[in-house]
Amino acid sequence: MKEDYYEILGLSKSATAAEIKKAYRKMAIKYHPDKNPDNKEAEEKFKKAAEAYEILSNADKKARYDQFGHAAFEGGAGGFGGGGMNMEDIFSQFGDIFGGAFGGAFGGGGGFGGGGRARVKGSNLRIRVTLSLEEILNGVEKKVKVKRKVQADGVTYNTCTTCNGQGQVTRVTNTILGRMQTAATCPTCHGAGESIDKKPNDADAQGLVSKEENVSIKIPPGVTDGVQLKVSGKGNDATGNNGISGDLLVVIQEEEHANLKREGSNLHYDLYINFSEAVLGASKEIDTLTGKVRLKVESGVQSGKILRLRGKGLPSLESYGKGDLLVHVNVWTPKELSKEQKQFFEKMKEDTNFKPDPTNNEKSFFEKVKDMFS
Repeated sequence: MKEDYYEILGLSKSATAAEIKKAYRKMAIKYHPDKNPDNKEAEEKFKKAAEAYEILSNADKKARYDQFGHAAFEGGAGGFGGGGMNMEDIFSQFGDIFGGAFGGAFGGGGGFGGGGRARVKGSNLRIRVTLSLEEILNGVEKKVKVKRKVQADGVTYNTCTTCNGQGQVTRVTNTILGRMQTAATCPTCHGAGESIDKKPNDADAQGLVSKEENVSIKIPPGVTDGVQLKVSGKGNDATGNNGISGDLLVVIQEEEHANLKREGSNLHYDLYINFSEAVLGASKEIDTLTGKVRLKVESGVQSGKILRLRGKGLPSLESYGKGDLLVHVNVWTPKELSKEQKQFFEKMKEDTNFKPDPTNNEKSFFEKVKDMFS
């Protein structure tokens, strides 16, 4: 089981954004590879801290994590938000949190990220995938067509003259505390360390061309409407030989069911019965996500009664087991009656058994009605 992100950073769920940032900075400095060379345990803690910070520092991701836990980010192919973080991603995305720490090396100046610079990441893509409740019940693998930008064949690059291929520029300023060194992304190459030398005519200014690709998405059981999953590396390519592709963000859209309404992991079903069935009892067939089932309705059932079918709901992203199917009994009152029916109910109107009385458990009324309708 994955560790809780708050516990990794030594925080409570009520931690503020400033406290989250401070806790991450403290841990990352403590376990930074420059301070712990060839220490696999420290490297692992460094990665876990970065993964926790990546989720908790983002308001949207934090809200989804608080609601669904780690399951909110399952279904992708690893990477941020789903485990499998690597040093290049960490340095690329979070290097600026340290400013001049480690001599400006953190975030691209050291031996990580390839070629002594941070790796530029391509832009993310976002799509919506519509799921039926039946698909949400067991999870599903969806194949979708995605139009993404990839590097064109034949593109060549030159080293950026502004940053000399480092992808960042270093500035030294004098302060009352002494000389301070800070690093910032190169404004010319935007961190790539390279500029385009030659490109095909059909490529854009970044040397990219559009390509349609089939992508397989594994969606876990129990997802809810609006949940966002991620498939790493299936967004747009980045410029340059050192870049990494962005991610494909998959937003779940829940398809409305014809007979069932969802509430969390529970499902609701409206069962309509006629007056005779309410009086005499009945056996009714109702819909579930795994097929139709037979449900016994006891004689004398009241309109508004809720019958519970345990385990016939949906799985929860946060826990084991399934919700229930709640069957709401609605007694249908006829609007038009025959002469004989009107006479019968006129007679029964003054009968004490027809007067609302939840404490009345006498059976004679049901026997009387059964005789009248037989």
